Amino acid sequence: MMEEEIVTKSFKDSIKAKEAFFSRKNISSIVKAAEWIADAFKAGNKLMIIGNGGSAADSQHLAAEFVNRFEIERPPLPALALTTDSSILTSIGNDYDFNTVFSKQVKALGKAGDILLAISTSGASENVLKAVEAARGCAVKTVALTGNGGGELAKKVELALNVDSRSTPRIQEVHITICHIICELVDHGLFKKVSG
Repeated sequence: MMEEEIVTKSFKDSIKAKEAFFSRKNISSIVKAAEWIADAFKAGNKLMIIGNGGSAADSQHLAAEFVNRFEIERPPLPALALTTDSSILTSIGNDYDFNTVFSKQVKALGKAGDILLAISTSGASENVLKAVEAARGCAVKTVALTGNGGGELAKKVELALNVDSRSTPRIQEVHITICHIICELVDHGLFKKVSG
């Protein structure tokens, strides 16, 4: 396969994955997730975001969009990626188990009315699943971005947005699009403004 063909195929596959995801049901679920997050912010609660690898990067990306700004000028919003504190992650991983690096943080920081957004392309990451269980014990609402059928994660959360693909890069490309749309919806819900 020539390099140009690889580029063309990747773009087409990415577009196809996005088009396949955006059905009426998934659009309603994105709106619901954004409403939950906006309501949490209005009530003085926060959004916690988790994931591994590329999904950890997406967690940090989304938190930055809320804490700083997305496309409109507005006050900072309380979002926190639980993937960033190397001392917490390594101490829990070393003293206990890597599978508890997120659940311990959820137990320490989560309170009723908060939202946990769990990102896993496989829907099978053990540390993400344990965090969702911990969130339920704290009355924290749970939302997931998944792929590949959703795995166990889709069954454990209150709201699952599953990208029906087996390709990790394509799933991640849809996930970040969903995250950006959620940012825009939250800004609109809270401040009645949309990006131009």
